Amino acid sequence: MTKTEDKALKDKAPLGKVIVITSGKGGVGKTTSAAAISAALAKRGHKTVVIDFDVGLRNLDMIMGCERRVVFDFINVIQGEARLKQALIKDKRLDTLSILPTSQTRDKDALTQDGVEKVLNELKEEFDYIVCDSPAGIERGAQLAMYFADEAVVVTNPEVSSVRDSDRVLGLLSSKTKRAETGGDEVKAQVLLTRHDQRRIDAGEMMTIEDVLEILAVPLLGVIPESPAVLRASNVGTPVVLDEPSAASRAYEDAVARLLGEEVEMRIGNEKRPGLFGRIFGRSA
Repeated sequence: MTKTEDKALKDKAPLGKVIVITSGKGGVGKTTSAAAISAALAKRGHKTVVIDFDVGLRNLDMIMGCERRVVFDFINVIQGEARLKQALIKDKRLDTLSILPTSQTRDKDALTQDGVEKVLNELKEEFDYIVCDSPAGIERGAQLAMYFADEAVVVTNPEVSSVRDSDRVLGLLSSKTKRAETGGDEVKAQVLLTRHDQRRIDAGEMMTIEDVLEILAVPLLGVIPESPAVLRASNVGTPVVLDEPSAASRAYEDAVARLLGEEVEMRIGNEKRPGLFGRIFGRSA
């Protein structure tokens, strides 16, 4: 194949899809979800990069287990202090997965719309999926993370304050994105319900799935059970889908299958607590 033919094929290749993982409230498992979703996409063979938009509060690199490999970051690239290839970190477990960390020392004003657009356009030439790990809330970093999105995963807990804040984020997705401003198709939004605990729901301490969906009025992507596996995976720097099998890892795998358009039954359940023999001889999955 000649260089001209090769270039023509690349020109015809579809550009990567930008997916923002966002939430209105902090502490709902957004970065954990961004890590799990990007790793699950990469496991399926899709070339995937996950970007940390939370300038000043960098956590994605720790959950991905690459914090000691950070030399340059997202802000260095935006400000022309490093090339994109210098800042990208290739995951050691999956050759289809890369991480673009952000700065721990700059403030969110270092993010610019032009700079973000330039980086995303360059990534779309190389990757199938660009997963944007947004800071919580509706401030500048969060708005820039969602502005160029094709799809959005809104992470929420079944609690009133979390759901209310997520409803505010959905409003921004429908009005403050590039697609909304140019009159294009709306950003496709789906809700990912995390920390689901049926016992607490039955006790009236948490909202039901039906109540959450009635308020948010967007499709349900998945239900992630409250699980010690999530905390364990985060503590060892591994996306939960790459850690030991668990109800949470299966739920994330199912959510990614739905994200890709597959029809997968919604399995609702929590981690089983180990019985006496389980506590003596090992932990339950």
